[in-house]
Amino acid sequence: MTTKKLSRRAALVSPLAVPAAAVLAAPPSRKAVIAEDDPANVKIGHIMNWNVSDDFLLFCKQIGLKWARLMYHEEPDLDRLAGIQKRFASYGVRFYSGCHYSYRSLKVQLGQPGRDEEIERFRKFVRIMGKLGIPAVNYDFHPANTYTTSHIEHRGYKTRQFSEKEFREKVEKPAFDREYSAEDIWATYTYFMKAVLPVAEESNVKMALHPDDPPLAKMNGVAKLFVHYDGYKRAEKIAGNSKHWGLRLCVGTWMEGGDRMGKNTIEMIHDFGSRGKLFDIDFRNVSSPLPVFHETFPDEGYTDMYQIMKALRQVKFSDGIVPDHIPPLAGDNAERRAGLAYCIAYFKALLRRANEEVG
Repeated sequence: MTTKKLSRRAALVSPLAVPAAAVLAAPPSRKAVIAEDDPANVKIGHIMNWNVSDDFLLFCKQIGLKWARLMYHEEPDLDRLAGIQKRFASYGVRFYSGCHYSYRSLKVQLGQPGRDEEIERFRKFVRIMGKLGIPAVNYDFHPANTYTTSHIEHRGYKTRQFSEKEFREKVEKPAFDREYSAEDIWATYTYFMKAVLPVAEESNVKMALHPDDPPLAKMNGVAKLFVHYDGYKRAEKIAGNSKHWGLRLCVGTWMEGGDRMGKNTIEMIHDFGSRGKLFDIDFRNVSSPLPVFHETFPDEGYTDMYQIMKALRQVKFSDGIVPDHIPPLAGDNAERRAGLAYCIAYFKALLRRANEEVG
């Protein structure tokens, strides 16, 4: 009798006796995917000024943020920038790109006297990026731009809105004493590129060109060039198809244009990304295309951001993505830590899922 009871107990604890339903209910094992720090993976980062506090860098470390686009607008200096790089690295944050606003000088973008001095400052910054092993620099080319016509409340937070009608009727005015045509701006852009691109190539630094936000062909009497696929193709020809010329694709800006852009966001990623011409991504969402849009967090808006992340992995994109224009949440200060953590966590989840699906 005792022997039979022991046998039954043994049977109950035997793995062979576990009901099939219990096996099906067990949590699935995690699928092996590319490691977060693998150089071939997307680099999830944030736009950071060079002088952010140590406390903020500690916060970034705590939320697992390991990459940054460096914003530096002082006089370019190798030793100083090396020290900044070392301080960030002490918190586990590395730079994947840098930005210096000398290129935004109206002397450069409108071809005014003194532009060579400003261009040389930018060339110096590019050389320093190369010496520090920072692989890319960012720039845009839209003098006389208006980014915002109002701010609205959406889901309880205030966010940027742009209305084409409101801009034309209430905001737009001549910015200078004459108008600048598209060919005028193409001439100044070409002059800038011919001066800077050879330095970028020598320094092994990629130049990432941002589209015009919002994508209107002319604002305040000045033409804008990068409001359509054709503008990027013309710029690529000016660069002689150099592997050091490419896009900082703000997917939010491209979404703002909708069907007026020549190619949609996914098509842009596959076109330029498949040819190694995507260097940086502003990963943000908007409510709708023009004529009116407002900015949203990435989980809302009219675009499925997972499809964007998936497309990036399909073209083996391995440079940086950052949240941009993060709306302030309750209790946030200028650093917008709550919104940043919200975006980074969402990005990480999208990226893991995309890597699982794409492989």
